[in-house]
Amino acid sequence: MPEGIDMERPSAARLYDYLLGGGHNFAHDRDLAHRFLKAQPNGREIARHNRAFLRRSVLFMISQGVRQFLDLGSGIPTVGNVHEIAQDADPSARVVYVDYEEVAYAHSVMMLKDNPGATIVQADMAVPEQVLDAPETRALLDFDEPIGLITAGVFHFVAPAKDPAGIVARYRDPMVAGSYLALSQFTRDLMPEEMDRIVEVMKTSRDPMYPRTLAEVTALFDGYDLVEPGVVPTALWRPDAGLDDGDDPGRAGIYAGVGRKR
Repeated sequence: MPEGIDMERPSAARLYDYLLGGGHNFAHDRDLAHRFLKAQPNGREIARHNRAFLRRSVLFMISQGVRQFLDLGSGIPTVGNVHEIAQDADPSARVVYVDYEEVAYAHSVMMLKDNPGATIVQADMAVPEQVLDAPETRALLDFDEPIGLITAGVFHFVAPAKDPAGIVARYRDPMVAGSYLALSQFTRDLMPEEMDRIVEVMKTSRDPMYPRTLAEVTALFDGYDLVEPGVVPTALWRPDAGLDDGDDPGRAGIYAGVGRKR
């Protein structure tokens, strides 16, 4: 076990790992997950839909010529990571992961040690300069070429007081036109009662949650042209033909969208 890991206070990264069926979590994380699932019984499906959106958005950006990605709040490595998706499509694709959580960082370092096209930066995604100026980022990403910026299921951890739109803009501005933003985050619009319960549960973790409305999520795409179908529940963003995305897309609980920088 890496030194300095806070096992006493549950984290969102380890909660998400548990919901996806992973094993990199502690007793306090599992307790949080059980309370999360009591508040939102559809929690595992929400996590699955969000992971599926991540995959589809990466493949879409690959189809648009993007070969380098910056994945904010990447979490604990599990099947279907960005570098696996992107490098399967094009082995030359490069990925920089970002997470401040100790377990996510430690396991990512171990997983990526033999992959020259992928790395991780341990930093707070809400401080763009920490991420953008990190030696690992500058070594792997070419800011003269389009970059796919990914914030999949993590921006609801950025408090309104931190100016979420300003944070997105500080990532957007150094990137060239033709770069992309793939974003998904919890909303109260679709399941308000369950979302209110989740917010209460997450107050006991390291990562309080701040759901946003459709208008607030859409506003985060300022400076980007939304690609079809716009900001929609995760299951409705370019779903794969023949796959079961649920009878009620509104149960996804999360809005998702992809935009192209002007």
